[in-house]
Amino acid sequence: MTVQSLIDQHRPTLDRALEAIRTREFWSHFPESIKEQPEEAAEQGRRAFEARLTSTDAQGSQGTERSPYGLPLGVTYPHHSPDELIAAAQPGQRAWRDAGPEARAAISIEILERLHRRSIEIAHAVMHTSGQAFGMAFQAGGPHAQDRALEAVAYAYAEMTRHAERARWEKPAGRRGPLVMEKRFTVVPRGIALVIGCNTFPTWNSYPGLFASLATGNSVIVKPHPRAVLPLAISVEVAREVLAEYGFDPDLVQLAAEREGEKLAADLALRPEIRIIDFTGSTGFGEWLEASARQAQVYTEKAGVNAVVVDSTSDYAGMLANLAFSLSLYSGQMCTAPQNLLIPRDGIATDAGPKTFDEVTADLAAAVGQLLGDDKRAVEILGAIVSDDVVARLDRAPSLGDPVLASHAITHPAFPNAVIRTPAIVAVDAKRREVFGAECFGPVAFAVQTASTAHSIELFREVTGQRGAITASVYSADPAVLAEMEEAAQDAGVALSENLTGAVYVNQSAAFSDFHATGANAAANSSLTDGAYVAGRFRIVQVRKHA
Repeated sequence: MTVQSLIDQHRPTLDRALEAIRTREFWSHFPESIKEQPEEAAEQGRRAFEARLTSTDAQGSQGTERSPYGLPLGVTYPHHSPDELIAAAQPGQRAWRDAGPEARAAISIEILERLHRRSIEIAHAVMHTSGQAFGMAFQAGGPHAQDRALEAVAYAYAEMTRHAERARWEKPAGRRGPLVMEKRFTVVPRGIALVIGCNTFPTWNSYPGLFASLATGNSVIVKPHPRAVLPLAISVEVAREVLAEYGFDPDLVQLAAEREGEKLAADLALRPEIRIIDFTGSTGFGEWLEASARQAQVYTEKAGVNAVVVDSTSDYAGMLANLAFSLSLYSGQMCTAPQNLLIPRDGIATDAGPKTFDEVTADLAAAVGQLLGDDKRAVEILGAIVSDDVVARLDRAPSLGDPVLASHAITHPAFPNAVIRTPAIVAVDAKRREVFGAECFGPVAFAVQTASTAHSIELFREVTGQRGAITASVYSADPAVLAEMEEAAQDAGVALSENLTGAVYVNQSAAFSDFHATGANAAANSSLTDGAYVAGRFRIVQVRKHA
């Protein structure tokens, strides 16, 4: 198949994606149900993943991953120095630039289509590197990540093609006749992009930057988190396969696996050839990148403190169930998970009658207990704990305030060595800012006793203004409170969810409709995905001459 035939094949998908980012209505190109995979896909995906575990690579390879489920991985990867990676990334750039926006979009979509066909293999890889339960690993690591990538491709194409490629310029000049110029405008990529992956969502958080940079003409070096290499190794493998098949240098996309203790991300980030950096992870390293990698356009998603303001509700049971699931999903190991529940000390009004602070927190603890009461069901919601640091925070939680809900271990029926823990809820006074005023990553929630709803909103403003947030939520039956909270969220630059009581949760965001992060507060300097996320990855260079 030629590049032009590939363009023709994928043009309807691109056009539909362009329409979706304009209307923000529901649309998903990649089905999120495993049932919509081919009948043989489950077995093929499992076998493909297991084959990875017994394979070895060339001399000098590394393996730094361990499964949170206790499964031995032992996967090894070739190692390359920064010099080798950068040298390999350069030769193919001119041909990739000259291919043009439409060809690059089509090839990017072809890569995503092939990744979708390997979603089950990728799901196993995500599960056993991130700790996500298999169902979540399939959805978030496969179709949802692929949709986010397609969204980035659509935004990139829209920004690159929003003006004419050629223009005939005529300026009246009186009796001398018009001044006439022929002008051409070319999208020129910035150079080499570096994608620094995270442990918890290796594909979902990396695909947008990877595909935004690739579609805008840049070569990409993918540096996975040392504990979550395999999902991105598979992704890079597929990208290289497609690039080579259509006559482009496969080194336009490279994997940068690092040795134990190596600082490969920092070494690459400071190289003058690296012109774009995408990073998801700790605030410390994110801020270092923003301050130090001055030669690059740096896009970061860091830590924030997500809050829920609880004022009142007309569906008390629905509120409790929704919050219980939000606190439990993937053991709170999501950048969107709520941490602080800001509740007035005098309690709240509900459809079940007035509820005191203690009653609200006790009822929420009971809702979590009911949700996770069956171990077989619980492990599919909780997943496994991704690191020893999360366990340490859980163990320390009871000492931080008054325990409302204690965390306990659950044994996974299929993986007895998995580290699985239920959430902890700790009640603290609003004066304990040193406790709840910073991110406590993992399944620890603080029920913060405030003087009033107005005080809750004030605290939300202050903490978000200082620490940032990816999400915020409010429960209120009072339109005035909702209006005040909306104003506070807009001032703080954080996305707000109101009165979620059904099957949509504050943790979740939908590609083509929800913007993930805003870039307007300290938790992230960019948004997945908007025009600003892609526009800085290329420049317009013009050539003009007299006609």
